[in-house]
Amino acid sequence: MIFRFKKKSLNQFKELFGKIKDAEYVFDLINLYFKNNDDKNLNDTISERTCQDLDFEELFMFLDRTTSKPGQQFLYNQLRSTPSNISFTQDEEIIDELTGNNSIFEMQYELSKLANDDAYHIASLFHDKQPQAPSWFKIAQFSPLVVIVCLILFPFIPVFLFILFTIIISNFVIHYWNKKNLIHYSASIPQLIKLKECATLLYSYPALKNINNDILESVKVINNINKQMFLFQLETKIQGEFQALFWFIIEIFKICFLLEPIILFNVSKQLKSKRKDIKKIFDFVGKVDSLISISSLRYGLESFCKPQIENNSNLVAENIYHPLINQCISNNIDVKNSSVLLTGSNMSGKTTFIRSIGINVLTGLTINTCFAKKACFPQFQIHSAIRISDDLLNSKSYYYEEVQTIHSMINKSTLGHNLFLLDEIFKGTNTVERIASGKAVLSYLASNNNLVFVSTHDIELADLLKDEYELYHFCESIDNGSIHFDYQLKQGPLQNRNAIRILEINNYPKSIIEEAFSISRESDLRHQKILSYNK
Repeated sequence: MIFRFKKKSLNQFKELFGKIKDAEYVFDLINLYFKNNDDKNLNDTISERTCQDLDFEELFMFLDRTTSKPGQQFLYNQLRSTPSNISFTQDEEIIDELTGNNSIFEMQYELSKLANDDAYHIASLFHDKQPQAPSWFKIAQFSPLVVIVCLILFPFIPVFLFILFTIIISNFVIHYWNKKNLIHYSASIPQLIKLKECATLLYSYPALKNINNDILESVKVINNINKQMFLFQLETKIQGEFQALFWFIIEIFKICFLLEPIILFNVSKQLKSKRKDIKKIFDFVGKVDSLISISSLRYGLESFCKPQIENNSNLVAENIYHPLINQCISNNIDVKNSSVLLTGSNMSGKTTFIRSIGINVLTGLTINTCFAKKACFPQFQIHSAIRISDDLLNSKSYYYEEVQTIHSMINKSTLGHNLFLLDEIFKGTNTVERIASGKAVLSYLASNNNLVFVSTHDIELADLLKDEYELYHFCESIDNGSIHFDYQLKQGPLQNRNAIRILEINNYPKSIIEEAFSISRESDLRHQKILSYNK
């Protein structure tokens, strides 16, 4: 029966390999490991602002092909953090060895034993403060002895039956007090047992040994407290149609003798000194699952590349696309020692392209995978100001929120090697000050080996920055009363403007259209005079 179940699972893993997962995502649990991780080898972590701008949660759901909850948490942490020294050599060797090898499905089968939501809380065993037994628990821990005495004596002295009943009621209250207050911690211990068993099995595959040669030593450390965890081990072994019945019997036994709280607090003391070993095992299993996930992701993609990450290189991309957009139009760009300013109308593709750059740099730096035919860029820290809104709860206007976000970028820009992604800078204020402030800020951000990608509707801003920024644009065409977007990136500033024409084809009154064209022509003449004067 177990063999048939395993065979069915292996076939299922093989069938689903490369496909997007059909699963619910609870990011409050998925990000627990990332939020509490204090790895000092990290170069940068992706901020909540940038995650929001790049639709990180939707991106993660697309990228994630992990099987276990620890693997999912590890991948999330990996995508939110860039190491100080990037090297994917070992990872790629393992992925190459796993690709096309049926043993990858055997590994997924073992990892699937950690697919229960309780496994999200394993990280609490090495991140959180260990639970301390309350003072009154010193007395309560003698309860099992009292229960045994009562069981022996009540056939001879009936009053002990009443004492036994009272003790069991008391134990019932303490047992469920413990479950309510320490449910995540107590649920994580059976998962820890599964984790170390999974790590032992995974380590038996030669391709995985180099991830951590010491992993079996850490497993031995956890094995030293196996006797104390016997009850939790028993729970992990119960399977099949009588699972509920066995669980009920064990639960009654635990209540009568107050076993779960006693063992839990005892195990807690033991685990306090073993945090490093638990984390090693967690990271080993998470790493394996993450590498399998990357292999599965690549298998399901029509096009991807491994980027060249070179600190003295320009940003170059061929056939780069946004992975979350179905049948996304790909584009090419070769940035030569300057930043990029994009012009174009709404819906033409400016912001999508900026997001595509941010996502590809992010996945290139974290999982060595880009959605392009070719990609080359330096190691950046990514910062963005794309999706800004009013903060009504804190009485902040759109403009003030934007000012604070960009001020943070200015502070970071002095350190260099940043990728700044901006959409319509200072659009929350008037035209004259928007253009003046925007020009000054964009010139400042582009210094110190920083790279800026910014979109704008302001032709004046493009004119002011043409000697500092490379100009690109997206445009649309209007034929027979219909708007057509080709989403193709083109070099140079935008030449055609169709905003008033779009009003016209949407049947705005003729007088509005005529007046709008008249004012636009006068504005263009003034603009040309100013440019001629400046020259």
